[in-house]
Amino acid sequence: MRGIHRGAAFGLIAALSLTACGGGNDSDSNPLTGGDGGDGKSIVVGSANFPESQLLAEIYAQALEAKDLKVTRKFDIGAREVYYDQVVKGGIQVFPEYNGALLAVAVDKTSTVTSTEDINAELKKKLPSSVTILDSAEAEDKDSVTVTAETAKKYDLKSIADLKPVAGDWTIGAGSEFKTRMQGGVGLKKIYGVEFGKYQPLDAGAQSTLLKLLKSNEVQAANIYTTDPAIVEDKLVVLQDPKNLYSSQNVTPLIHKSAVDDKAQAALNAVSAELTTQDLLNMMKKLVNDKEDAATVAKEWLTKAGLAD
Repeated sequence: MRGIHRGAAFGLIAALSLTACGGGNDSDSNPLTGGDGGDGKSIVVGSANFPESQLLAEIYAQALEAKDLKVTRKFDIGAREVYYDQVVKGGIQVFPEYNGALLAVAVDKTSTVTSTEDINAELKKKLPSSVTILDSAEAEDKDSVTVTAETAKKYDLKSIADLKPVAGDWTIGAGSEFKTRMQGGVGLKKIYGVEFGKYQPLDAGAQSTLLKLLKSNEVQAANIYTTDPAIVEDKLVVLQDPKNLYSSQNVTPLIHKSAVDDKAQAALNAVSAELTTQDLLNMMKKLVNDKEDAATVAKEWLTKAGLAD
């Protein structure tokens, strides 16, 4: 689950939306095309279709390669509804997940736990037998409902609950899957009694477009993730979540057990032991603002952390 942004041109919006949940990819561009994509000897590392997921996948992939393990990359796959089954089946064998979203969206939509420890305990208990999670990083990136500072001041908004009187007249910009997820439109209504009048669906890669829509008031609220550098740079207001609609979202590798041996697991766990939220924010600034290449940013962090030469 990750935040997105959108431009004023609705033709562009429609085009961007096609790639959400893996839509709009033809057989030549679909990273899942061609079976397991590996040769039986390499570990297939996947990512979703947003920059942070791709960065994390690159970090874990390079950490494996630093231990002389062969890796096949299958990045930019789509939403969890697409890639989760691929991990379960073994077509993807390592995937950087967010533990709370994994539990709530793919494993147990009725779960009410919110802490890292409780979430991981439920995942280990309820995941299919072919997969498991490894150690969670301290690094965390959570969903949020975010507004501009001007909107927050005008309507005296501090928490999500404060949206109840106004949301019916507003549009929220979010990923196409947001409306039907518990940690989205369903949970907003159930937990806070907040129901937006309209949803503007966006592809997970359309970050800059969503910001434009938010700042121009074409959407009045947005599902933006908490490591997005724009929150600080544009002085956006992340509304408080006192009822914990958004659970802990620690970066946590999801693996297909039969394909990831002890050596590989140790390499992945070593990354999680070092990765902090501040690290993630710093890297996202380089990726989003400075337009640096994800592989370069990943290599720099791994070297600094002592996990690569």
